[in-house]
Amino acid sequence: MNAKPLTGGLVYSTDSGRMCPICRQPVAACQCSSAKPRAASDGMVRVWRETKGRAGKGVTLVKGLGLDDAALQALGKQLKTACGSGGTVKDGVIEVQGDHAERVVELLKAKGFAAKRAGG
Repeated sequence: MNAKPLTGGLVYSTDSGRMCPICRQPVAACQCSSAKPRAASDGMVRVWRETKGRAGKGVTLVKGLGLDDAALQALGKQLKTACGSGGTVKDGVIEVQGDHAERVVELLKAKGFAAKRAGG
């Protein structure tokens, strides 16, 4: 008999957001091996502008903060408010809509992070 792993099923719930396909718990509460830990931060926060995969629209990306999800959400909100634009936090990366790299670097340095502009 072929035993299939439990990889199908519910992937999103309007009550709790994204669901783990293995243990079928919310991703925030997932304790199984499918949850990928974030890479450890090297102490340097990198800020760059990217348009790839966004139909030519530029976004400013912030990576390497080494904060937990709640702190990332709060910092992302502060950066978006200071820049006067929208954005999101995905997989440990803060995305701010528009070209705000210089302003974001200044704000991060003011908060005590070792931030630098990466890319071109």
